[in-house]
Amino acid sequence: MDVGLLFDLRNPDAWHRPWADHYAHTLELCEEADRRGVGGLWFTEHHLFEDGYLPQPLTFAAAVAARTRRARIGTSVVLPALHHPVDLAEQAALVDLISGGRLELGLGAGYRRPEYALFGAEFGRRFQHTERNIAEILRLWREREVTPAPIQDPPPVWGGFYGPRGARIAGRLGLGLLHIDRTVHEHYLKGLAEGGHAPETARVSDLLPIILSNDPEAAWQRVGPHLLHQLNSYRQGALQGTGLEGPPPLTLEDLRDPDAEDTRGLLDILTPEDAAVRIGELTAGLPVRHLIFWASIAGMPDDLVAENIELVTERLPPLLAAGPAAGPAPR
Repeated sequence: MDVGLLFDLRNPDAWHRPWADHYAHTLELCEEADRRGVGGLWFTEHHLFEDGYLPQPLTFAAAVAARTRRARIGTSVVLPALHHPVDLAEQAALVDLISGGRLELGLGAGYRRPEYALFGAEFGRRFQHTERNIAEILRLWREREVTPAPIQDPPPVWGGFYGPRGARIAGRLGLGLLHIDRTVHEHYLKGLAEGGHAPETARVSDLLPIILSNDPEAAWQRVGPHLLHQLNSYRQGALQGTGLEGPPPLTLEDLRDPDAEDTRGLLDILTPEDAAVRIGELTAGLPVRHLIFWASIAGMPDDLVAENIELVTERLPPLLAAGPAAGPAPR
């Protein structure tokens, strides 16, 4: 399995950079991570976020592909129910060509009603339309109905689903599953069988809610405000368009509560040694191909981003390769 980084390009007002500078800086981070040997560089799609959450990941992926040489270039995820399958098949093929055959195309159904309304798409039928459009993208490549064709035949395609229904869709279509969770893995395997795919073709990957630091407690104090922004924007975004009122926004005091159920569980700041142990427990016995880590949490300080990228690309992979015997570092 390789180890990669996800960039969502959030640029909140409290830590705002001019947009052109922000995009240029992120491209430089991708180049640096590639030089350090990162396994993958991943991008994700959202719309209508006030902090500018990346809306066009394949466009940005093409720019990254042109400036890197080794890392896989992935999406986690693009929302195919919001786009015409011909458009996505062509865009993805170009990223694969520009990158020299390094594309990993992650596709998912999404969860936000305003995004579907923006594109005039049916939120209530998003799973059906997602499955239909993924199948059509695969057909377009297979039957060479879009040109030019990608280098990979076809590029690896992943289903970014978290529940049993989506896991079975990923299996039926013969995709990898962008979720490491034993409770849904059996549904993924059932889907593979339903689609006539051999069980040994199963493959899983995931975005892990982990940031690496040599001093996790000190980093936690500085990352807290950025995590607060991220969590509250996700919670608000999930409710928009539903007519429902959610709980009050989280506060920094909530994040500091060691008994809170939905704070540190959504982001752990760990040393590479402790992360390796955690990952070993999480992935044991599963056909894991990619591990993906946040590069940054909502505009967090540059020195913490640089440290995280260095530890993810250089310190963590040897620990994972060494296996369980590596254990946590002595304290």
